[in-house]
Amino acid sequence: MATILNIETSTEVCSVTISKNGKLLFMKETQEGLNHAQFLTVFIEELLAENNFNLSQLDAVAVSKGPGSYTGLRIGVSVAKGLCYGLDIPLIAVNSLEIMGKYAAKSLIQYSNEKVFFCPMIDARRMEVYTALYNSVGEEIKPVSAEIIKDDFLLEYLNDSKVLFFGNGAEKCKSQITHPNAIFQGPEKTSALFMQILTEVKYNKKEFENVAYFEPFYLKNFVATIPKNKIIR
Repeated sequence: MATILNIETSTEVCSVTISKNGKLLFMKETQEGLNHAQFLTVFIEELLAENNFNLSQLDAVAVSKGPGSYTGLRIGVSVAKGLCYGLDIPLIAVNSLEIMGKYAAKSLIQYSNEKVFFCPMIDARRMEVYTALYNSVGEEIKPVSAEIIKDDFLLEYLNDSKVLFFGNGAEKCKSQITHPNAIFQGPEKTSALFMQILTEVKYNKKEFENVAYFEPFYLKNFVATIPKNKIIR
């Protein structure tokens, strides 16, 4: 039984909700791209002001920990940690792919009586995605990994059952994943709206992070590139 501020910034979506007992109270969201530094704190302030809500009413702050955009994750985690420090409340972290995978397994009820797997994908540029695999009750079947998608991806599952592909990395994989059991359906974007039940469960189990030492789950090391066109001075 908790009131939780949920923050999702792992992709181009900047999304914030306040939930109570796992149910939505208030929400702010934009899909305008990686402008999280511009929107995130403003969204939180607007949620509070528009709904006559006070930060002191929060029991915890939850954040999508990754994988995903390096910049987006850093901003989301930094704001979440700052709030937890200032308010002296717990920090909850949830895997970005788990958020989408479990939401899809719960919400796509038309597949509830079938043998089906859910494969969320977050774009990692070129033909690479961050991905995992979940069964019809939201249990992790294949752990989170960074994959370069080829035509034999998840073939051992596709030969025996339907697999739903979704997320902002799924569209670019259609040309490679052409098996008849491959279905491109499900949430196209991440959202804090998908976090609420998961974060309520974690709160009740007291699955909290160490605020001082917690870091985003980047999955891959950041590699800085040097522009080809250098300015000669």
